[in-house]
Amino acid sequence: VQAGPEGLAAGEIARRLDVPANSLSTNLQILSHAQLVSSRRDGRSVIYSARHDSMANLLEYLMEDCCGGNPEICGQLADTVLRSRCT
Repeated sequence: VQAGPEGLAAGEIARRLDVPANSLSTNLQILSHAQLVSSRRDGRSVIYSARHDSMANLLEYLMEDCCGGNPEICGQLADTVLRSRCT
């Protein structure tokens, strides 16, 4: 997300997160299947970018439906989202 639309190479993501490349690859595939990230080839590298529209839809769904009619459950999360909202 922080890399913006230009994204980051998978190897750079692994380095920054200090995780093994194979573990990261599995997690990036899961995120890709969930349509939360997109990927593109750049030479020998695979560049991953966050799909902000899909992430926003997921967060909206969670905020609306996770509380099961009990807004106090998500109150703290809602406060966090409102404080850190990008404009």
